[in-house]
Amino acid sequence: MRANLRDNLKTALKARDHIAITALRSALAAIENAEAVPVDPPSPSAPEKEVTGNEHIAGSTAGMGAADTERRHLTEADLLSIVEKEVRERSVAAQEYERLGRDDLAERLRAEAEVLSRHLKPTI
Repeated sequence: MRANLRDNLKTALKARDHIAITALRSALAAIENAEAVPVDPPSPSAPEKEVTGNEHIAGSTAGMGAADTERRHLTEADLLSIVEKEVRERSVAAQEYERLGRDDLAERLRAEAEVLSRHLKPTI
């Protein structure tokens, strides 16, 4: 699914389809955020760590990839769920904009939801 989203983003960029570009970038960003490993805040009772690093940046790590962490692996079901949530959020926001008399914004959000909902339908 992710590759399909990226391919469609490239197509949308070439076509200068601003609605599709916005929707696809947002969905890809949501996927990237879901893959991020959460950072646990330090507990108040934990002893303070000594700041180490090089002479240029305090607390920095040295060496290529020293600060990299493994990202979470998302299943196709996870990706589908994220895109579904993006569609749902746009639909709810569109209803709210319509209620407030902002039909232009509601229409734009519905168009973005339609772009994303194409990725929810099974391909035959």
